[in-house]
Amino acid sequence: MDLFLREATDRIGAEDALAKIDALMDWRSFSPILKRGLGRSGFGPRGYDALVLFKCLLIGQWHGLSDPKLERALKVRLDFMIFCGPDLHAAVPDETTHCRFRNALVKGGVYDDLLAEVCRQIEDHGLKLKEAEAAIIDATLVESAARPRTHIDAPEDRAEGEASDDPQMHFSADPDARWVKKGSKSTLGYKAFARTDEEGFVDRIHTKPANCAESPEFGHMIEGAKAQRVLADKAYASRANRAILRGQHRDGIMRKAARNRPLRASEKRFNKMISKRRFRVEQCFGTMKRLFGLHRARYFGVDKTHAQLAMAAIGQNLLKAANKITLNRQTLAIA
Repeated sequence: MDLFLREATDRIGAEDALAKIDALMDWRSFSPILKRGLGRSGFGPRGYDALVLFKCLLIGQWHGLSDPKLERALKVRLDFMIFCGPDLHAAVPDETTHCRFRNALVKGGVYDDLLAEVCRQIEDHGLKLKEAEAAIIDATLVESAARPRTHIDAPEDRAEGEASDDPQMHFSADPDARWVKKGSKSTLGYKAFARTDEEGFVDRIHTKPANCAESPEFGHMIEGAKAQRVLADKAYASRANRAILRGQHRDGIMRKAARNRPLRASEKRFNKMISKRRFRVEQCFGTMKRLFGLHRARYFGVDKTHAQLAMAAIGQNLLKAANKITLNRQTLAIA
């Protein structure tokens, strides 16, 4: 690190979130995942370091920057320069490089692995429990980046079954986005699923078109869960889902009233108890939408929207971890 960047590091200070994240993560552990995603042979001209591009991708998601704005910011923001690695005299990746890198990782399907690696390192630092008491599952709607070309009567959001695939739903530049109606609002977009622990760290994600029912995705969302109990709202209440939990996890799915069978007093108390613990996943969605731009998809297609969800979850986890640590000047200098 040259004298200029050392002075800039001191000026930014140890309370900067990016500085904490840079000190917390072992970035070399991401290299095998990025290499597999890029599919590079190792021969031919050498491009930008994949780790530098991954850090740039994280900054772009963190600050809601388009590729052109990210290229500009990397030239003028000292904290971005220090976090990503290039010194003051190094070439800055252009907007096309960022776009190709992001799309290559989408094609390689490694975003879930990147999220898993972030969770593993946070666990190794003792900031996240490896085996939490409860895993919390929920879903939220993400508006499509495309404007609908026509208005239709959207199907109601349902807990069971699939909504009919009406041809009118394809009247959009986004081929994978679907309409759904929740309450009085109709939305064209996607349904983002997340699984968190009771501290709010996201360790599993899933993306489907908005008209996809939540209940059938329950089995996929609890795969690999190490928690004793799984908490979920009434949308996941079904005999099939309770059967999946049997013998693996304690049942924390909220009870649902049926026709001619209202909830008993004990079931109402159970639902109230679960509701008091489920708020963590709602907080996560709020953070990802408010700070990391998940309220609206930035790209077309379910795969690219899933990549955006993964980067928002990574940013949410890193921010939560950074808020738990304090850097001293010696640690900051080493980072």
